[in-house]
Amino acid sequence: MRQALPIIQMTTAPGQLDLAWGHPAPELLPVTALQRAGAAALATFGPDMLQYGYANGPGPLVTYLLDRIAAHEGRRPAPEELLVTSGISLGLELVLRRITRPGDVVLVESPTYHLALRIMRDQGLTLVPVPADAGGLRLDALAEAITTQERAGRPARALYLVPTFSNPTGRSLAANRRAALVALAQAAGLLILEDDVYRELAYDAPAPPSLWSLAPAGGVARLGAFSKSLAPGLRLGWLTAPPDLIRPLADGGLLDSGGGLNHFTALVVAALCAAGDYDRNVANVRAAYRHRRDTLLAALREHLPAGCRLETPRGGFFVWVELPEGADSATLLPAAEAEGVAYLPGPRFHLDGGGRQALRLAFSYYPADQLAEAARRLGRALRATV
Repeated sequence: MRQALPIIQMTTAPGQLDLAWGHPAPELLPVTALQRAGAAALATFGPDMLQYGYANGPGPLVTYLLDRIAAHEGRRPAPEELLVTSGISLGLELVLRRITRPGDVVLVESPTYHLALRIMRDQGLTLVPVPADAGGLRLDALAEAITTQERAGRPARALYLVPTFSNPTGRSLAANRRAALVALAQAAGLLILEDDVYRELAYDAPAPPSLWSLAPAGGVARLGAFSKSLAPGLRLGWLTAPPDLIRPLADGGLLDSGGGLNHFTALVVAALCAAGDYDRNVANVRAAYRHRRDTLLAALREHLPAGCRLETPRGGFFVWVELPEGADSATLLPAAEAEGVAYLPGPRFHLDGGGRQALRLAFSYYPADQLAEAARRLGRALRATV
């Protein structure tokens, strides 16, 4: 009998509550709304949905994004400052291919999104960590890294960070550091690569202003996506960046040959947004994830042993747990898996060997009762080994 090939990326061991995966809950994915939107888009756009799309992205979605960004961030991009992408990962790769060459230096917040590191390493880049603390990226450390690279004759080309509801820590760059970071990068001629994927998932107050919205034209390439607020399988995102970065991407051979990225899906999402279903979906997932976050935090505080430290993330998908002195998250993992729970150890998110006493838990995928059980299992593993 022929074995069925996989459909989705996520795999878990039977009986395991695997909090390593930062994936949305299946029951929160808007299947019905997307069915309606697909039919509405085909009825409205007809054969144009099946053609090669406009390079920057189809007009209905671009207009929606321009209007939404203006309403929520107080700055409206010009059409030539926006490019529709197939998600943040491709957007990051396209930008890196445009602005860097193998061997170039890119500064990276530490800890940071571990899979972005893979994308940058695939480009042959030299990655230099810049430490963060409870207030986000340390500006003193950034200034030192910039100076060090300049003195070495290898000035950094860009800075990558997730400043709003960070993956992995859930922290946001402090308000008093945001404008200062933009000014520091501008003075150094450093392009900020702002991964802004969690902006819509703010649970207690509006998200802080994006670095892009604070920056003079040309200082920030901001990457956004529908992956967390709608569905990752759409592979649909956008880039807001200076025209002199957007233009060569839109005019390059990739889009000249293939047309706009993810054209059909972009028009389906445009129809969904026009119907008001995007705003309804964002409200729904915010409420659901807020409840899951609160449940996991309460259970962790109940079951983890003394010496563990955790903060309340104000948005995003993750809780960052700091373990007692002497504990090692990588060494602990087999014991946790034997109890039926898994996570990502902290060193995965560091370039500098840090994170040994930390681990990341995702609260997005499992319902509240299973998150509480995962916390109990983790607590048992920790108590047996610490």
